[in-house]
This record gives sequence, C-alpha cells and structure tokens, in this order.
Amino acid sequence: MRYRLVIFDWDGTLMDSVARIVACMQAASHDAGWGHLEEEAIRNIIGLGLPEAIATLCPGIDPERAELLRSRYAWHFVEGNDTPMSFFPDVRSGLSELHVRPGQRLAVATGKSRRGLDRVFHESNSGHWFHASRTADETRSKPHPLMLEQLLEELAVPVTEAVMVGDTEYDLEMARAIGMDRVAVTWGVHAPARLASSRPAFTAQTVPQLFDWLQGG
Repeated sequence: MRYRLVIFDWDGTLMDSVARIVACMQAASHDAGWGHLEEEAIRNIIGLGLPEAIATLCPGIDPERAELLRSRYAWHFVEGNDTPMSFFPDVRSGLSELHVRPGQRLAVATGKSRRGLDRVFHESNSGHWFHASRTADETRSKPHPLMLEQLLEELAVPVTEAVMVGDTEYDLEMARAIGMDRVAVTWGVHAPARLASSRPAFTAQTVPQLFDWLQGG
C-alpha cells in the first residue's frame, strides 16, 4: 500500500451531493431574507464548516440571521429537499477493496456536522469502512489542520504514512500545513488549476484512477 492511512473528504469527493447542497443553501438564504446566492459562490464554500461557509457567502450578516440561515439549511437538507445524493460511480467498490487490505486504515475529514455525517453513514451503509472520522463542528473547520492532527493521533499513524484526498483547496491546504501528502480529484467543486496550486502528490481524473493509485498501481 502507498499509505497506511487514507483520509477522504466527503462531499464532492466520495458523494455526489453538490446539487443538493446548492439547492438547500439557496432556499435557506431566501428563507432568512438574505436573497439569492449564486451557484458558483456556494460551490466555492463546499468543504468549510457551516458557520464559516455562511460568513463567507454572506459578509456582514448579523448573528441572528446567520443562525436562522443555518437552521433553515439544516431543515432543507434533511427534510425539505429530495435532490438525489449517491456515491460517485465506482466509489463503493473502491472503498470496499481498500477496507479489506491488511493494515489499511481509512478515515473521513469533512465540513459536515457530526449529526450530518452519522446520518449519511447510516443512509448509505458506509460507516463500517472507516476507522475514524472528524467533522467541522467537533474540531475546527478546514483549512485549519486540527482534524487531521486528531485523526493521526487517534489512529497512531505518523504524518509520513498518511494522505488526504479531496476536491477542494481547503482539503489540500490543511494537509499541506502539516506536511501531509495530498491527492486532488477533479470531479468535485474546485477547478484543476486551483487544486494544482496546493502541489498534490497525484491528481485523479476518474474514480478508478484514484483507487488504483492508492493501491500502489
């Protein structure tokens, strides 16, 4: 194996959930009286913790309206929106194969909340693949590297034996901050040129290419 620990981002990397996030954030913004948010602006903040995302999308928003927007986003995402979400093709088989490799450890580092990640683990029957996970509401939001540092400590893996896989510069920059190798995937929200500025060890154009590389191919 190339790395004893592979840490994955979730939205836009493993799961095709971007359309749902965009629709729910736009609906929540209207509910909170902030007005229309452009799709590209929302795509840009995917990966951040929700408070950080709202502060970036809505500069100068007051705390009361920010909390309303946050709560309405959560409602739309869980109950008010049925935009389909699923793993990208070949992700399920790739994770299954990695999971059974002797000595291999898998983890998730995501901008989701703990409640949100546990829900999607349950709904997708995927939580058993991962040995540990960190969410933005129980540590610090990307691009701060605290969630990676905590995962390394919990799983007792040195940074030289771990890699971060993600579709945004937030994923790659939090790994870069602690000298962790990083892999960019191009099917998510940030453009390849933007990802390249973080100097990934590898850039995957397709899901099979990613898992083949992670397995040492």
